[in-house]
Amino acid sequence: MFKACAVIPVYNHQHAIGAVVAAVLARQVHCILVDDASDAECAATLAALAAESPSQVTLLRHSVNQGKGGAVLSGFERAAALGYTHALQIDADGQHDTGDIPRFLAIAETYPEQLISGCPQYDASVPKLRLYARYLTHVWIWINTLSLAITDSMCGFRVYPLAPTMALHRRHHLGRHMDFDSDVVVRLYWSGLHVINVPTRVRYPTDGVSHFRMVLDNALISRLHARHFLGMLPRIPRLILRHFGRRLPHTLTDARSAATGDREQP
Repeated sequence: MFKACAVIPVYNHQHAIGAVVAAVLARQVHCILVDDASDAECAATLAALAAESPSQVTLLRHSVNQGKGGAVLSGFERAAALGYTHALQIDADGQHDTGDIPRFLAIAETYPEQLISGCPQYDASVPKLRLYARYLTHVWIWINTLSLAITDSMCGFRVYPLAPTMALHRRHHLGRHMDFDSDVVVRLYWSGLHVINVPTRVRYPTDGVSHFRMVLDNALISRLHARHFLGMLPRIPRLILRHFGRRLPHTLTDARSAATGDREQP
């Protein structure tokens, strides 16, 4: 059975969240909003969105800010409790292309045991420093998985199979801030999940608000790479052997080929 909802972590994105929610609901997808201790104006906006569509929107509130990862995990917990099998994670600031939601969900339904991960295609609005920093993170991810299977580890536009994700959450303390996206995808890959990378257009926040803390979040991500490297070392034999196993699609092109019966053999 495949039953998906959307999980949106929100922290003071009152000017962009309405359009994001409207786009999600237009695709007939239930929306779980997680208010991560936003200020009064944003909290009121979220309350209004939930009141307008009580059967389509679930609103959770944190009394203390827990960070992006903490908000996403709260949303996943509620999604699992409501009986959903998959959760579409999308940011509240409008940077992700909501037109791709049906495509992401269709691929997830075809490959329900895989992680469907957005591979950003940026326009001119992306800050160049952020873009170059992402490539450094990509290199560390490739080292720590001994694989090129994860094209982009920082994109917050994904479809997660909830059962293995929540099992991982119970076993490990995942990153609670901007380190969450990279942490969870590496650990899911280590646990045996495959990743299908789907190109998607990304622009920088439509409301001009970014909560990325240049010093603190970069420090958290750097520490994460070091922890992953140490965690990768004892996994080297298993990661190497994995390359000799059954081939599964890891790009959108591979997924399309597999769907038409033209899967490349190992």
